[in-house]
Amino acid sequence: MTIHRTRRPQFFYTTAPLPCPYLPGRTERKIVTELSGPGAETLHDRLSRAGFRRSHNIAYSPVCPGCQACIPIRIVVAEFSVSRTQRKLLRRFQGVTAHRMAARATAEQFALFQRYQQARHSDGDMAAMGFYDYRAMVEDTPISSGLVEFRDEADQLLGACLTDWLSDGLSAVYSFYGPEQAGLGTLAILWLIEEARRIGLPYVYLGYWVPGSRKMAYKAGFQPAEILQGGGWRRMEPQDIG
Repeated sequence: MTIHRTRRPQFFYTTAPLPCPYLPGRTERKIVTELSGPGAETLHDRLSRAGFRRSHNIAYSPVCPGCQACIPIRIVVAEFSVSRTQRKLLRRFQGVTAHRMAARATAEQFALFQRYQQARHSDGDMAAMGFYDYRAMVEDTPISSGLVEFRDEADQLLGACLTDWLSDGLSAVYSFYGPEQAGLGTLAILWLIEEARRIGLPYVYLGYWVPGSRKMAYKAGFQPAEILQGGGWRRMEPQDIG
């Protein structure tokens, strides 16, 4: 007798409308689905290539009414070369070392995370997160994930980047750093690019580029890049940036 196993259906839900965190006066809605079970890694890979992002054990993508400002963006690793400005930044952070850590939250990370939120996003929801909320953000994941910590020569934690390891790239989920460490977010992305190159992965996923949002403008500074529009990835052109 042949037994046919039925695949569990994947359900997608739409969130209630909320104020857009990037563009004033606009409304945000997301389509979300749960990442769970033995197929979570494969599903996350597929959804990432379709422009979804991950938070905890949820994959999401914007479906905002009347707006398509959030554009998925990924860096083409094999063709990337460091710009003059980025080279200066690398010289400034000479002596800083990166350490790949397991997806485990620490009190040291959380103290830095709090300082970052209060300095950069004091009016946002994440500024009110307690340690257990932070631990859930780091540890509540069904897929290959970890933290990349950046430390100085005295072993002081300067910043960290929560990162997902995909089959075709690395995905920068969330970065934070000391308010006095301007440019460390860029350093984290440069490290991810070199790490992806080292292990033979073609892309670094940066989430959503939002033209018109100062907070998200930095993502266009890593070229060459591809953006997802019209159902397919295409090379980002100078006219896209404006």
